[in-house]
Amino acid sequence: MPVRAVISDFGGVLTSPLFESFAAWQRQSGLSFEQLGQAMADAAERGGIHPLYELEKGAITEAQFLRMLEAELELEPGTSLSGMRDVYFENLHPNPAMIDFMRELRGRGLRMALLTNNVREWEPQWRAKLPEIDEIFEVVVDSAFVGMRKPDPEIYELTLERLGGVEAGECLFLDDVDVNCEAARSLGMRPVHYRDADQAIAEIRAFLKRV
Repeated sequence: MPVRAVISDFGGVLTSPLFESFAAWQRQSGLSFEQLGQAMADAAERGGIHPLYELEKGAITEAQFLRMLEAELELEPGTSLSGMRDVYFENLHPNPAMIDFMRELRGRGLRMALLTNNVREWEPQWRAKLPEIDEIFEVVVDSAFVGMRKPDPEIYELTLERLGGVEAGECLFLDDVDVNCEAARSLGMRPVHYRDADQAIAEIRAFLKRV
């Protein structure tokens, strides 16, 4: 079955690695990844919902998410996590090699979709990082606006529906998170696990030649 469409992730594929942004915030806040992870796990156990997943599905606001973490972290009076967004985006940068490659694929006539797990309040910032988004991608599916997130099968199916007339087997799926790639594979898509631009571009070019 020929490849007719490419579905790409945003953060960590079309941008610098996300861990770099989180590491910058960690340095500024003095909180470790382990502390944050434990706070989210504790909040999930206490409330029966995982705060990050709910945030990415738009079920809770960014402010609610931060308050949940702050309560678990037992921060000193007068301190908060409110500066997280600014530090995150100050340290998130476009990935020119992948952006140019996505534009090339669009020029070759492939259908292009962007599928991102994101935060509703962050949309102005992440779109501002890549003003080319609407030029390159005819479909943009943002988890926070559709109430589902990767690796939920429903969000992949919604992306296919919005592309219109494209079957799962005709799609290449590009993501830096392995579980998201495996979910795509289970639905019949052809996943490429992004590790760096050279590797991903070479795999996609080779794949397009094979089929």
